[in-house]
Parts: sequence; C-alpha cells; structure tokens
Amino acid sequence: MTTRRSDDRGAPAVAGSIAAVRQAVEEARRAGRTIALVPTMGALHAGHTSLIEAASATGAFTVVSIYVNPTQFGPNEDLDSYPRTPDADRAACGTAGGDLIFAPTSAEMYPRGEQTRVVPGRLAETMCGKFRPGHFQGVCTVVAKLFNIVRPDVAYFGQKDAQQVLIIRRMVQDLHVPVRIETCPIVREPDGLAVSSRNVHLDQEERARALCLYRALCAGRDALLAGEASIDRVVGLMQRTVSETASASGGPVTIDYLTAVDAESLEAPRSPRGRILLAGAVHVGRTRLIDNLVMDLPDNPR
Repeated sequence: MTTRRSDDRGAPAVAGSIAAVRQAVEEARRAGRTIALVPTMGALHAGHTSLIEAASATGAFTVVSIYVNPTQFGPNEDLDSYPRTPDADRAACGTAGGDLIFAPTSAEMYPRGEQTRVVPGRLAETMCGKFRPGHFQGVCTVVAKLFNIVRPDVAYFGQKDAQQVLIIRRMVQDLHVPVRIETCPIVREPDGLAVSSRNVHLDQEERARALCLYRALCAGRDALLAGEASIDRVVGLMQRTVSETASASGGPVTIDYLTAVDAESLEAPRSPRGRILLAGAVHVGRTRLIDNLVMDLPDNPR
C-alpha cells in the first residue's frame, strides 16, 4: 500500500511512490492550495519542525520528504549509521502541521540504469565541498529530483546548511526551476549548540566539546564587531578558540575548516565589509558538525 491516511493523532499521510505524491499534490492544487516542500533526511529535530511550521503557517499544502540520500555520502561517511526514526518523524510532522510525508525507497529515487547527475559549480568547491567530494553533486541531484516530483511553489531550507542553500539557489536560478527558496534561522540549544540529527551520536563529554564551534564563531563575530580589519586574524582567533575550548572540555577536536567569507559568493573578502558568513566544520569524536553565523558590516568601515 503506497499511501497511509492520517490517523486519529493527526499524523500526516505517507506516500512511498512518486505517483502517489503527485496525485496528492494535484488534488491540493485543484483545491486552490499552494504547495510547499520541506526536504529532510529524517531524524527530525526542532530545526526541521521550524521549517514545517513556517511552511504550514502560510496555509500551503506542506510536503515533507524523508529520504536518506545515498549519493551525498562519501565511502567513509555515516550513511549506514545515520539515525532513522520514521515513527517519531511522522508524529513530529503532524504536530508541526505537515500535510504529507514523501518517504521513497532508493529504488524509487534512483531506479536501475539511471545515470544523470546535477553538477554544481564554484560554490561547491570550497568549505564543505573541499572535504566532502561529490557531496553537493548528490545534494543537487536529489533536490532536483524532489522539485520535479513534488513541483512545489516554495521550498524551505535551514540556515545551518548555509553553503547548501546558496548552491540550491544557484541551481534553481541556472536551471530556471519555478520554485521560491525560503531560508529559516538556525535553531539552537540553550547553550548555543546548533541542533542536528547527528547530535545524538555525541556522548556527554563530546557534547561539551561540541560547543567549541559555536564559541569560535561568536569570537570571530565579536572581533569583527570590535573593528578587527584582518580576516586572517579573525580566522586565527576562531582556530584558537576551538583548540582552547576543546582542551578545557577534555579532548581533541579536528577542524575541517573555519572561515570568514562573503555570504553570497563564499569568496574571501579583501577586508571585512558587507554581508559576512562565519562558518566552520569540526569532528568531535566520530561526529562531524557544522555551524555558521551571518553578520552585516558597514560597506565603508572606519
């Protein structure tokens, strides 16, 4: 059976096939509703539900895709251990206002014999793209598939994946895809840690160490607001903050990158001005975490 109807608890229907989700979307369109898509890999947390709530608040028919996409994982990454919680996800979708879950199999998304991939450009060559070869090609491919399957009017993404959002915006523009991209703020724990599906892999000691990334970004932000004019010194400060915080918390942290770049081009600015993205990725134990802050600086600093 491809589609399950909502139960008494308000959990949304689940479509497992492309045909089923297209039928449900077409029925919603005929009823005069706009269509919103929230792409996820499941293991839903407060960040995901904030996207679903933002979409449903507009009155749109909100489709939440739940699919752990294998093409965006490298050979030594955590595809097999990525958390999968379908029952909890369905309940969370219902509480947040989702109308339909699209939960396809890999055979549905990548049928035997398929060959085509969407290859992003320069935006995917830096930051996470430098450390995860092929990752953004997998992301663009699966998001393009989801856009073609669901045909949403608007799609919601989280700011925590800042580079991903820029790449998706570029893909939509370059390929003339008729969908509006909405970006929602990062949701954080009370101590500042960005919520992530991978946080469940952190033990108590690693959870304390994980704060080093957010604290590093805050240190970089504070330095820029105080008038620091050297991007190199800002990055050096963030690196020291990671090392010092991790050491005080009882263990090492491996840095993939810490950077301060133009928030649109992801290129290093000659001087800190305009919209700046402070971003980083670190490994705490076996868990890779990412985070970022965006800030607006004067175009002509004194």
